[in-house]
Amino acid sequence: MDRRSALRNVAILLGTAISAGTTDILFSSYTLPESEKNAVNFSAEQLKALTEIADVIIPTTKSSPGAKAAGVGKFIPMMVRDCYPAKQQQSFYNGLAAFEARAKKTYKKSFALIPLVERKKMLTTLRQETLDQKTNKIPEKADLTYFFTVVRDLTSLGYFASEIGCTQAREYLMIPGRYDGAYPLKPGQKSWAT
Repeated sequence: MDRRSALRNVAILLGTAISAGTTDILFSSYTLPESEKNAVNFSAEQLKALTEIADVIIPTTKSSPGAKAAGVGKFIPMMVRDCYPAKQQQSFYNGLAAFEARAKKTYKKSFALIPLVERKKMLTTLRQETLDQKTNKIPEKADLTYFFTVVRDLTSLGYFASEIGCTQAREYLMIPGRYDGAYPLKPGQKSWAT
């Protein structure tokens, strides 16, 4: 099974946790012309910001490492450059640049360098702006809210497609028995990854 097929399967398993736009990209990315790939280049500072954004979305807990440990910070730009059409890559890039500019304007530092409390505050604000954008449709915020939707979706996809996401964040049984859709879970048990 190739990488795209595996990611498509994970996207289906995650269901509505991933937006329709991201699911559509994954299902149609095999037809993406080579000339559309790698339309943007991310700076080292932007890659660090993506890593920290992913880690705020899925942080480390007592029971499992977070998105940073799972390598989601490298997964996001790879997926954007390999699977998204050039126009969406540029929109994502513009949104990331606007988000970084907002961090620098507010805190005089890159997103990756501000305290965790402030990171959470910035992402909470961006999440609300993204929800508001569905009804308000403010053209100036289109790239920024598109960026948030994609980074949120790819964080979930990358994390739960990773070894850490499959084996530590969820209950994992290497050699499963027969399927039983009504199998009782113990109190506090994680959901199954297989």
